[in-house]
Amino acid sequence: MLEEGYAAATSRRVAAKAGVKPALVHYYFPSMDDLFLAVLRDGAETNLERQRQALADDRPLHALWQLNSTHGARLFMEFMALANHRKAIRSEIARYAELFGDLETGVMAAALRAHGVDAEEFPPVVMAMLVTSLARIVLLERGLGITRGHADAEAFIERYLQRYELPASDGRDVTEPGDGRAE
Repeated sequence: MLEEGYAAATSRRVAAKAGVKPALVHYYFPSMDDLFLAVLRDGAETNLERQRQALADDRPLHALWQLNSTHGARLFMEFMALANHRKAIRSEIARYAELFGDLETGVMAAALRAHGVDAEEFPPVVMAMLVTSLARIVLLERGLGITRGHADAEAFIERYLQRYELPASDGRDVTEPGDGRAE
């Protein structure tokens, strides 16, 4: 998928890369959707664990930026393209997006609350979306050779993260998502 796109990922090519016969691939994955879902779920679970670890970091907002700036954006885009044609993939991406989003919003809500930021004026869900989406788009654009505005965007985000970073001793539990509302 990364080398030639999702359309080039066939059971024969997967079997050839794995050094097995195509029948073995079909035995474990009766359809390509089954194989795609297995890869998606495995990667998403790995990334959820990475995210939980990042959000438990002493500087969780910085860790969230770093995680979204470095991991899996190209493969995620292939899955997004695939989701345009396959409902099962679309549903699974949406399910995991909710899990990721809940964790991101929870830590953002805690950080903004710790700094007395008005959640009505700066909704944690929106702020989390801005940080994570900007990180991913910068990563994707860099892969295409686009750099316009990246240095300015990264400097802006660094100032934002420095200003609103969550104090290390807030007692947060990243295994349980927050409600996304700063109080």
